[in-house]
Amino acid sequence: MLPGFMPKPCISIVGPGRLGTSLARALSGAGYRIAEIVYRPGPSARAARALAKELHAEPLVYPEQFAPVVFLCVGDSQLGAVSQELANWPWKGRVALHTSGALSSDILALLREKGAAVASVHPMMTFVRGATTPLRGVSFALEGDSKALRVARAIVRHLGGKSFVLKQSAKPLYHAFGAFTSPLLIATLAAGERVARKAGLSERQARAAMRPIVEQTLKNYLEQGTAGAFSGPLVRGDVATIRKHLDALRALPEVRAAYIALVRCALGTLPVKNAGAVAALLPRIAAP
Repeated sequence: MLPGFMPKPCISIVGPGRLGTSLARALSGAGYRIAEIVYRPGPSARAARALAKELHAEPLVYPEQFAPVVFLCVGDSQLGAVSQELANWPWKGRVALHTSGALSSDILALLREKGAAVASVHPMMTFVRGATTPLRGVSFALEGDSKALRVARAIVRHLGGKSFVLKQSAKPLYHAFGAFTSPLLIATLAAGERVARKAGLSERQARAAMRPIVEQTLKNYLEQGTAGAFSGPLVRGDVATIRKHLDALRALPEVRAAYIALVRCALGTLPVKNAGAVAALLPRIAAP
């Protein structure tokens, strides 16, 4: 082993769901041996066994052995219970990492008491059913014990990702940041689809129309930032058009409320022309 380089330990994956499956494949591709895939009996058992076979790992339901590094990739609501179930493992000298974005490493306090070094290792990425998501270039938020952080940094580096350390108290805000970058972005696009359908477009036509503008908007944002990518009636201060939007959206009250909330948010963060006139418009006609 070259000086300054950590060895690649064997890894156990507990919970091979959407994130766990992508992580296991990425780790295997980065030269880590996945020793065990730990899963619960149920509908996903077949997929877990198939993943274990693919990665030459041992598929286990009630493991009596596990690797020096364990990734717990179960849902936030399950982490506490799973850590209790695994507390009888010999944890001394091992590293336990969970992948929750909102919860801190303290959710694994019981494993810490048993001798493990623990940390949270969350990739800022979306994982959907039926797709393996690559992790190269992805940012990972880390928080936890010093030993576990050293191991986590090396793993992220080997995956081709980037890592940064968060304070425990910042985890909920960090996770809310992630919500804006993906699920709430999809919620905004879904609202746009509803407006398009109300205007007479089919779902297929709406998505075809949205694709070029969404792609260009994201490109503009990534290259020029928020102010440089901002366009439309708000940046022009076109109060008359904004009023027309709000009047037309009365037919879709939930979407109208989202429009108003986003306009108010834009007033505080983006270069809105005639900001005073726009702000005065909203309270006057804000009720559905």
